[in-house]
Amino acid sequence: MKRFFLLITGFSLFAINVFAVPLENLVSAAHAAQLRSSSDLIIETQIRTPVPRLLPKESALEQHVQNTSRALNPGMMVEALFLYKKPASFVTSVNSWDERQKLSIFNQTLAISTLTGIQYFSSSRGEMRTFYESSNIVEGAASRNRLPDPVYNQLPSGVLTLHARQRDLTFGENVYRYDYINTPDSIFFTQENITALNYGIITAVGRSNLRSIVSIIDCGDSILVYMVSIARASSVPGMGDRISNSFSNRAEAVLKWLTSRLDSEIFAR
Repeated sequence: MKRFFLLITGFSLFAINVFAVPLENLVSAAHAAQLRSSSDLIIETQIRTPVPRLLPKESALEQHVQNTSRALNPGMMVEALFLYKKPASFVTSVNSWDERQKLSIFNQTLAISTLTGIQYFSSSRGEMRTFYESSNIVEGAASRNRLPDPVYNQLPSGVLTLHARQRDLTFGENVYRYDYINTPDSIFFTQENITALNYGIITAVGRSNLRSIVSIIDCGDSILVYMVSIARASSVPGMGDRISNSFSNRAEAVLKWLTSRLDSEIFAR
């Protein structure tokens, strides 16, 4: 059985430098001011011929999002920006996340099982609804053998790939591939649907036609979270708008999950 627990003793093995990027270097002045003055999420939804409009100016992330968009030729894109303000006790003297902090954040993004039970607001039903009824890492794309959420004692180099089975009350049970990348100033991961997402008898999103990217960028006193869902969705009349609205609400649910992980597991310590 493939083991995802890398129990490497001591933090002295870290060889990666970590940096902070000023918020104003990443987003427009207007968006920076809006993020600093409000706790609200900035959302941009586009259908038909979408292009990124909120994408932070972080080179590795920009290239990844642009390459993904070109490869998919999408008909829908939902972007979101959010600024998570660090407690004063976690703003370091060099104004960046330290190695332990970054590792803790990375491990929290791997906690796929904790997505079970998160809720989102369903526009069609006008009420809160469970997003993932179940969510577990599995041995591989064709496997049902569950694995525990991985925990690392050292940031892995290169791309880390995991597979998960997740039961969604809208699209049923599907298999997703998760690819994780860390750069000196960011962590980001991509969720790709390995199986088609079906809405009743309609295939809403074909196999590998959805990529959801979540990025976490250190801004010194804050953490910038950027999320984007890029999809080539069904051409059934009205279905594109319905999927777009659903993904927009689900982006908020994932954001709440992520910030709750930061609140309870990292910055509360």
